[in-house]
Amino acid sequence: MDKPNFIVIYCDDLGYGDLGCYGSTEMLTPNLDQLAADGVRFTQWYSNSPVCSPSRAALLTGKYPANAGIGHILRGKRGTSGLSSSEVTLARALQERGYRTGLIGKWHLGTAKDNGPNAHGFDTFFGFLAGCIDYYSHLFYYEQANGVNPVHDLWENEREVWCNGRYMTELITEKAVDFIDSCQRQEDPFFLYVPYNAPHYPMHAPAAYLDRFPDLPPDKRIMAAMIAAMDDGVGEIVQALKKNGHYENTVIFFSSDNGPSTESRNYLDGTEDLYYGGSAGLFRGHKASLFDGGIREPAILSYPALIEGGWVCDEICAMMDIFPTFMSFACVDTDNQAANIGDLHVDGKSLVPLLMEGQPSPHQQLFWEYSGQLAVREGKWKLVKNGVLDFSRKAAEQLHLSNIEEDPSERINLKDRFPEIAARLERDVDDWASVVLAER
Repeated sequence: MDKPNFIVIYCDDLGYGDLGCYGSTEMLTPNLDQLAADGVRFTQWYSNSPVCSPSRAALLTGKYPANAGIGHILRGKRGTSGLSSSEVTLARALQERGYRTGLIGKWHLGTAKDNGPNAHGFDTFFGFLAGCIDYYSHLFYYEQANGVNPVHDLWENEREVWCNGRYMTELITEKAVDFIDSCQRQEDPFFLYVPYNAPHYPMHAPAAYLDRFPDLPPDKRIMAAMIAAMDDGVGEIVQALKKNGHYENTVIFFSSDNGPSTESRNYLDGTEDLYYGGSAGLFRGHKASLFDGGIREPAILSYPALIEGGWVCDEICAMMDIFPTFMSFACVDTDNQAANIGDLHVDGKSLVPLLMEGQPSPHQQLFWEYSGQLAVREGKWKLVKNGVLDFSRKAAEQLHLSNIEEDPSERINLKDRFPEIAARLERDVDDWASVVLAER
């Protein structure tokens, strides 16, 4: 059997409850629902961070964000340093094994030339380097919104390009399909990373997509339209694979970097935090929080040639597992339970035994740290320390122990009922944090 192709489709601030196959009755996502029907839908898939840059670093390096040197959101000013050139990305590892590699979309791991996509193993790059841009002008939106001269941010490899007026989601899809079509003329396998910026703010959508949701309130209507445009893009990518005879032998992984974002709106009775029309489903928390609403993500993996579709996986997995999993599928000699791939150290674990043999999760514990918060998941137990409860005012809960099996929404604090478990998990996460933060 030929080496498989790999595609990662990554959304931005998409919530666990924002897809039809995850229970949404407002968002229409037929293409992603079909991808889930063709593959595996995960119910306990975690991002390694509740915000953009660290999550992407974990995905591409197979490491905890702190071990990859990216622990916070990177700024978008030109020349901002980012992911170190000493870090080996999935793109570089596959490139060195004969894969053609491409990134179409959002990078957000540094704007300096030495930290850009081409320096990290991507043969082809089309997209933007900062965290968010206007969907039509492609200006760096954070600078624009804060009264600083806006910075244009659209690139083809290391050359600045202009596509003024083109809706970014559609542009990403078009370029991704072009990459797949170009690979039809090549004998080498390919790895394509498609990080959409949807549905991250600014909330922009063409009228054709808005018209699909005439009965939704304004915020949800725009969110639904943005997600629908992205879902159409997934459909076009799948059709390009099928047209070129690649679909059966392509591993497609879809997920989101973190939970839904919130905005603050002023009312007569004070300030209330609201989502930008998105949903974390039944989970507590949001982007920037280590409660599950900020880190538990929708995730789908499809590989028709080897994995029977239509099943739901309830095992605990994480974004850093994609690196070793893809390397295992690429027939790299690797011990599936070890944290090494050749000379590369990773924190993630290969999920091939889980996917192919039905083995349980390879993780006994998963850890998180972000902005003073810590969390650990061990089986049914999850401990959050200094967990953010309120996005704008940063109100925090010092120690919260949950039984995720009985209380997936993390509403009931069990630290006083199970003090020994809480104390042990607190020691474990403190010990882990003391090591990774010391090495940052």
